[in-house]
Amino acid sequence: MPFALKARDVMDTKVVYVDKGIPMGDVMKRMVENGVWSVVVTDKGLPIGVVTDRDFIRRCLVKGCINPLATPAGDIMSSPLITCSPDEPAGNVWKIMVEKQIRRVYIVEKGMIIGRVTQTGLFQKMLEAFLALAQISA
Repeated sequence: MPFALKARDVMDTKVVYVDKGIPMGDVMKRMVENGVWSVVVTDKGLPIGVVTDRDFIRRCLVKGCINPLATPAGDIMSSPLITCSPDEPAGNVWKIMVEKQIRRVYIVEKGMIIGRVTQTGLFQKMLEAFLALAQISA
């Protein structure tokens, strides 16, 4: 049943980390290499924020950073990370995204990030569950 889906059922375990001092040119390259559009920004190994491709466009390119590719990730990151438990119902994760107008929620278990739920991934998983229910009902 789709309403029984938990965050762990819809999360992607591919989480990429970068240090806050890494230049955005390198960050964008890592995003492309890893097929992700967000990275967790760390300071001394601890997560402190997130940078997305949209952050780069909005906070760096559009605002006219002097050297966008050299701008440190920590200068344009969003903080704090929005997180939830792996046992959070998927519907609640969706609600968090809508209320906070964000596209991803990081899943934390025992103090560690174990995955992320993206808006697209969540929609896809919930659609699959609804379609499976429709097949059962037919």
